[in-house]
Amino acid sequence: MTTPPNSEDLQRKLDTLPEGPGVYIWRGGDGEVLYVGKAKRLRSRVRSYFATDFPDSPRNRLLQRLIADVDTIVVPSEAGSLILENNFIKEYRPRFNVRLKDDKSYPSIAVTLSETFPRVLVTRKRDIAGARYFGPYTDVGQLRRTLAIIRRLYTVRSCQDRLPEDRRERPCLDFYIGRCQAPCMGWQDLPEYQRMVTDVVEFLEGKTQDVRTRVREAMLSASARDDFERAREMRDALRWLDRLDEPVSVEVMGTGDADVIGYARDGDDAVGVLLRVRDGRVVGREHRFLEGVEEEEHSSVLSAFLVRYYVPVEGRVRRLVIPMPPAEWDTLRELLPTTDWLVPQRGTAQRWLELADQNARHLLESLRIESFETEERAEDPVYALGRDLGLSIVPRRFICVDISHNQGRDSVGSLVWFEGGRPRKSEYRKFKIRGAGQQDDYAAIQEVLTRYFVRRRDEQLPLPDLIVIDGGKGQLSAAVEVAAQLGLVEIPIVSLAKREEEVFLPGRSESLRLPRRSPALRLLQRARDEAHRFGLAYNRKRRTHRTITSELLSIPGVGPTKRRQLLERFGSLAGVRSASIAELASVPGFSTRLAERILEHLRTA
Repeated sequence: MTTPPNSEDLQRKLDTLPEGPGVYIWRGGDGEVLYVGKAKRLRSRVRSYFATDFPDSPRNRLLQRLIADVDTIVVPSEAGSLILENNFIKEYRPRFNVRLKDDKSYPSIAVTLSETFPRVLVTRKRDIAGARYFGPYTDVGQLRRTLAIIRRLYTVRSCQDRLPEDRRERPCLDFYIGRCQAPCMGWQDLPEYQRMVTDVVEFLEGKTQDVRTRVREAMLSASARDDFERAREMRDALRWLDRLDEPVSVEVMGTGDADVIGYARDGDDAVGVLLRVRDGRVVGREHRFLEGVEEEEHSSVLSAFLVRYYVPVEGRVRRLVIPMPPAEWDTLRELLPTTDWLVPQRGTAQRWLELADQNARHLLESLRIESFETEERAEDPVYALGRDLGLSIVPRRFICVDISHNQGRDSVGSLVWFEGGRPRKSEYRKFKIRGAGQQDDYAAIQEVLTRYFVRRRDEQLPLPDLIVIDGGKGQLSAAVEVAAQLGLVEIPIVSLAKREEEVFLPGRSESLRLPRRSPALRLLQRARDEAHRFGLAYNRKRRTHRTITSELLSIPGVGPTKRRQLLERFGSLAGVRSASIAELASVPGFSTRLAERILEHLRTA
């Protein structure tokens, strides 16, 4: 062993490992699960992590360095170890394993088959016990069309009642508009309802031909009895069925049913795609993203996708088309004993596989683009702000000014800088109001802007694209006036009033009211609140300093120099008050007698 284990306890465990198949769990010093693996022979596999020929890579070196403990679970067969490994990875999500991403950005349709009277739901999580899931749907329009057809054709309940235990005194609105037949009242029997749910599941599986036949018959029947409203609904449903097939159906390629697995990877990300082929036609596409695959073999990543996604999926067919032999192929065959595995080189199955791979590459590219957009998402409200305020340029850099005071005392100004929609705290500025602004908010705003922009211009620093003032029309007018005096008329200025969240612009008598959920308004509110927080903190600091100073000023024999020394040593008036005579006397220039006088004064004050 060239790399020794990290502790004697770990070495003892390595010396007593079992020989048979099982699962091992590497843990860190705090008990965190680092990696879960399976092995035909636990003893040789686990010990190999510290052997000379263990693959050398930054990932493996980091794993070796973090390992502090190992747990092993013996199982009777390799198939059992594969399943157990999958369960542990789902539970712990170890950082060094290949993992399926949650993929919460895409919704799925769930049919709650575990309920006596199942429902059809849209969900972004797959945590409903016993439910059958369809999706995820990357095209939300397709999801809506699917739900629209289901609601037109089937009277599946939408309530959350526990049926048949719960009973209502009267049916809900869905019954009166023909969307439900009120099983909550006992007006629809269970066998009829379950036949309807079976039709819904078949429809979601892509078996739409029988549905088309029934819809066309219903349309003709409604037309024959002059129920033209119902006939129009059925006609529209037929059109929706045609449009539903457009995104996922392709030309008929051969005959028969198959599940086709496509695969693509790029760096640390990969995606597995499942195309459902029925009667030679692609009727559905499902996918899962994987992460942590950078140092894994292609066959291992494919095996992880098959074990963690395809094996548990419902609605599998006998023929499975895959791009390459997966790792643990023999064990996977034990898990799916009735499956015919096919790695095609030519013919119809090869064309299916090329289509699946093409879908995988497209999804992986979309993931990359979405990840980049997520990092740059702060730019979105900036563009919305420029659009909603009617600005000629995008306000990538803007400042927000707020005035804070305590009943006319301790007036301060605060200025915060936002860049790309994010606060840039290195550009924050605070101002102690000196002149008439101590009693006048308008004058205080003018003082802050004058001092800020004069210094900014003198130091040749970049100017903001927008000035935001916390206040109403009066504060806005004061800011516009000082900007004109400084020759800064090219910089747009707006104000945001707290009470009604109104935005005031120069030259407009009426305020601009942005929607409450508008990204632009939220960005303005965030900047306003940040300026207020920053200014309030400075105001409190000044008020505290003034209070301390006034208390210490009244002590005989304590002048400005000694007062400053006390504050530097003890930090606050409370710190001085709680100090001992010896601590006070240890300050340079302080005697024991002066220390006694200071404490006596503070305790009687």
